[in-house]
Parts: sequence; structure tokens; C-alpha cells
Amino acid sequence: MSAQIQHYENKLAYEMDAADLFEALNNGERIIVIDARSTEGYELEHIPGAVSLPHRTMDAATTAHLDRDVLYVTYCDGIGCNASTKGALKLARLGFRVKELMGGLDWWKRDQYTTAGTAGIARKMGITCFC
Repeated sequence: MSAQIQHYENKLAYEMDAADLFEALNNGERIIVIDARSTEGYELEHIPGAVSLPHRTMDAATTAHLDRDVLYVTYCDGIGCNASTKGALKLARLGFRVKELMGGLDWWKRDQYTTAGTAGIARKMGITCFC
């Protein structure tokens, strides 16, 4: 039983869902949301307030300006994309505290949260998931 409990504790230590992220941001927690996809994907549509930092460009030089005292949450398109995983791994290897957003932008939109960008959609903020 303890191995199973440890598994779930580890999962929650390294992942969060859209509702958790939305709540944390609204509560003023020190979180920076990183869109780990290409710049083009970010420009098209992204989570409001997210920073574009494609995983392919992440290294010591491109992350030198980042605050090491905040939590970074990486995301990508969703479960069919692993840019968020690659970005989270790179940031962790560089010494940053990081979590991955489960379901990425896809699940953010499914939970009816607003997106920004040229294809962004304004929605009634505050609608939460049914989990």
C-alpha cells in the first residue's frame, strides 16, 4: 500500500491539472506558466500570461534570466504532444522547480478557460472541471 501512496504523491508533486493551475494563479501563487511549444503555436493560442519558451531552445543561456524562486508549469498542446514533458525535464535538469500541466492547452480549453493569441477565445473565467 505504501508504494501505491508514494506513486500518487509523486504524481501530484510533478503534475497539476487546469483547475489547480487556475486556482493557484488566482490565489497569487508564485508560478510562471511556460508554453514549451514552438513560438508559432504560442502566437496562435496560449494560456493567458504564459511565457513562450520552446523546449528546443531551453538551455543554461536561454533560462539564465529566469527566477529560481518560483514554480514553473510547462504545457504543450495536450496528450498527443510531449513538448511539456521535454520542457519540464530540461528545466528540472537546469535546477528549476517545475510541474507539468496535465492535458496541456487542450484540457485547459476543455475546462472552459480563456486563451490568448490570434486564435484565442474569451470564455467565462471561473468555470471549473468536474473532477
